[in-house]
Formats: sequence, structure tokens, C-alpha cells
Amino acid sequence: MKSDPKEKILMRMAEIFFVLSDPTRLKILYSMLERSIQVSEIAEFVGMSVSAVSHQLKLLRDKHLVKTFRQGRKIFYSLNDYHIPALLALAREHSSESNC
Repeated sequence: MKSDPKEKILMRMAEIFFVLSDPTRLKILYSMLERSIQVSEIAEFVGMSVSAVSHQLKLLRDKHLVKTFRQGRKIFYSLNDYHIPALLALAREHSSESNC
């Protein structure tokens, strides 16, 4: 039997799953699947105010799920790395196949 992940890793995993447990944050992540996007575009995509989306983006940044870059005066958000689309795809596949 494989050994269990260390406690620190388990805590990080739990934090990621907690952040991903919110449908709004999932929609925000989905808005970035194809390209980098500005907060105003994300707000339109999810149907929320810019300030509400900004609050959610901070949580996603804090857990290293999204990153930002500046282009002139504009700030763009994108998925942090290739793990994020993979997590979304696996969760979607699992949810589609489950008898939920």
C-alpha cells in the first residue's frame, strides 16, 4: 500500500478543493480556459459585479490557481498552469459519468 501524502500536502489539497467547491469560482476558471481575460470580461461572463469577481480572483490567486500579467494599463488573468484545465476536465468528466 502506498504511503499517505504528508499532512502539509493534504492541507494544501483540501484548500484547493475548498476553493474549487464554489460554482462561481468554477465559472471564473472556465472563462479563462481559452485565453487570458480582463476582470470586466470575467464579470460579464459570470454575471457579477467587477468588485465581486475581484474578491473571488484574490482567492484563486492566493491558491495559485490563476495568475496575472500587465499589458500597458490593463491587467489580464489566466490559469496558472496546465494542472488547472486538467482538474476541471477530470471533475467535469466524473460529474457527467456519476449518477448524481
